[in-house]
Amino acid sequence: MSNQKFQSCIVACMACAEACDACAAHCKGKSGMEQCEKFCMACADACRKCAEDCKNMSDNVEQSAEKCIEACRACAEECRKSNDEICKKCAEECDKCATECSNVSKLQSV
Repeated sequence: MSNQKFQSCIVACMACAEACDACAAHCKGKSGMEQCEKFCMACADACRKCAEDCKNMSDNVEQSAEKCIEACRACAEECRKSNDEICKKCAEECDKCATECSNVSKLQSV
């Protein structure tokens, strides 16, 4: 397995978690933004778990990567519903993270 792929996934996951935390904080308490906050918090948790499993070369890394991809896609979809720049940035980070996690997931399957 490629350590570079894992490292890229870790970096993307941590950047995504940070963007999701910022977006969730930004949306907190705003009318109509409850779902965005919820998706961002769930995505940040999935990203941190995936990053941790990649760092530890855990046996569960493929499952964590799959959960992270799913959370990132759902979060990006929700964040794209807003015209807010913070939400747009979050969606971009989610897309990048999903791509990097899919590389790890594919690596594990080989």
